[in-house]
Amino acid sequence: MRTPLIFSTLLITLLVAVAAHGRTPSPPGATLYIISPLHGEVVSNPVEVRFGLRGMGVAPVGIDRENTGHHHLLIDVGQLPPLDKPVPTDDNHKHFGGGQTEVQITLPPGEHTLQLLLGDQSHIPHSPPVVSKRITITVE
Repeated sequence: MRTPLIFSTLLITLLVAVAAHGRTPSPPGATLYIISPLHGEVVSNPVEVRFGLRGMGVAPVGIDRENTGHHHLLIDVGQLPPLDKPVPTDDNHKHFGGGQTEVQITLPPGEHTLQLLLGDQSHIPHSPPVVSKRITITVE
């Protein structure tokens, strides 16, 4: 199957191009926020998280279009990942490279923090970074 090889080659080419040219600029006033749940809300599983973005558009990974990016949901992350590298992929850093603007997640009972970080076509945060406020929720 040649599709994975073609995709991998394209992704490597994009990463090299971004590294050579620096971080993708974000427009002044771009705002990223969590529509729901609300800060301090008590919720039950599955938790529906809806993403909001103003001043920019959403585009899937690999699409190089000015003033666009895709969402990353940071779960229980104390500080932002390095802003000059692709956002990590693990249980605490969820990628939405298909251009999704909402997700249902299952979290263990207790208090959790949620934050959004916009990434460019190569998962690298913009300059300046487009990041939401961190909210705290409690899962029953």
